[in-house]
Amino acid sequence: MFTGIVQDIGRVESLEARGGDVRLAIRTAALDLAKSAVGDSICVQGCCVTAIRLAGQVFAADLSRETLALTTLGDLKVGAPVNLEPALRAGDALGGHLVSGHVDGLARVVSLTTDARSTRVLIEVPESLARYIARKGSVAVDGVSLTVNEVDGARFGVNLIPHTLEVTTLGRLVEGAAVNLEIDTVARYVERLLAPGYDRRL
Repeated sequence: MFTGIVQDIGRVESLEARGGDVRLAIRTAALDLAKSAVGDSICVQGCCVTAIRLAGQVFAADLSRETLALTTLGDLKVGAPVNLEPALRAGDALGGHLVSGHVDGLARVVSLTTDARSTRVLIEVPESLARYIARKGSVAVDGVSLTVNEVDGARFGVNLIPHTLEVTTLGRLVEGAAVNLEIDTVARYVERLLAPGYDRRL
């Protein structure tokens, strides 16, 4: 589990094709990999990956064809910046909201407008995910925990404060950009509990 509070912006060190999938290597800047071990989960641009190699300030992870097809990790280039967050440990502060690192789908940036020192971002989600987005609810966009300001059909708005713009890749967003979207975990369970045929006596 993660919190959606980005702790570092890493850079893609290499991308190595391996029989249909890809081995991704990322160089960290501030993230202390000495606290990580092979097999640990690290959230990369909103996607939970498993560290399979650690060497100094570089870690590697294998990306399956599923991950490459359904997230923006398949579009990464060498040198690209990525949001990083290590897995939540017992006793860590939960500053954002509970994030699994399991991307639900790709959303698209519709517009960016200046709002005092902040930036308002309008994002469009696939119709199948629109029902999970609620005003003042939580979403993770490229691994960043955000509060939904307003919802209009399949579009919702968020506000990016100067700090978020500075310490995450969201400060580099442009209109039309694809972003990894994870809905609030609670919404998944609420839907399941309310689904027709679910035995609530269990």
